[in-house]
Amino acid sequence: MTTDKPIITLIQEHLRGDLSNLPVFSSVAVRLQQALSRRDFTIESVLELISEDQSLAGNILKVANSSYYAGLSKVAVIKDAIVRLGAQEIANMAMMASQFETYRSSNEILNQNMLALWGHALSCAVGAKWLARKAGYPEIASEAFMGGLLHDIGKLALLKIMDDICRSGECKVNLTEPLVNEILGTMHEEVGYNLMRSWNLPESYAAISIYHHKPDYDNANILLVTVRLSNAACRKVGRDILPDPELSLALMPEVHVLGIKEITLAELEIVVEDAGGLEQGI
Repeated sequence: MTTDKPIITLIQEHLRGDLSNLPVFSSVAVRLQQALSRRDFTIESVLELISEDQSLAGNILKVANSSYYAGLSKVAVIKDAIVRLGAQEIANMAMMASQFETYRSSNEILNQNMLALWGHALSCAVGAKWLARKAGYPEIASEAFMGGLLHDIGKLALLKIMDDICRSGECKVNLTEPLVNEILGTMHEEVGYNLMRSWNLPESYAAISIYHHKPDYDNANILLVTVRLSNAACRKVGRDILPDPELSLALMPEVHVLGIKEITLAELEIVVEDAGGLEQGI
């Protein structure tokens, strides 16, 4: 039923509902992250969760054998992948593989944004993981990957809501690129934070969702700092919905927090630009 309500009002009405009903997460992938955050998991429990979704299991193996993990012999079963790569890495693969199918829309403008957002999310994830290791924090590398993958989940949620509004015929407004960008830019941080909380994902990822752009943030939170800098590198090299090639990474305070040199920043730009190796493997 068509209404004269502004698109923003319709979006806000959708957001008043149960955010866990938004089709942006796989329940299996979320439960894996929750189990790992409690540190009470076993290989058997991870296998049991993954076996609930055979399609997901197949996609995990596909990612495990992608060019991103080049150098490893072919992985044939999930248990071998867990033993070789670790449970956290497999949980990351599960989230990544399950996310891939959600970045799609029949609306041309929304679909273009979703595809660009997917490429940005993967690049940011790869960059954050690489940066954590390069800066001397290998113990948070897997978490940095997940933080980078999910930092803009609020944008995906908003795009999904707009897609639902368009398909249902609720709104007469024609979505334009500037309108979509304005909605995403002004609303995605809070939406992402609330979405993370509604799914009971680790607070560290919720913090990244709401603070990855804000000028005031906890610079002692190294996980957040690595995602912020990787996110900026993505914007600079064009792996973003709104690229900013004039952005100077060297002037960002995150660089000083991590204690990295300009040569590392140049390498980071190459890493996020070349993240397509993982994208092509999904």
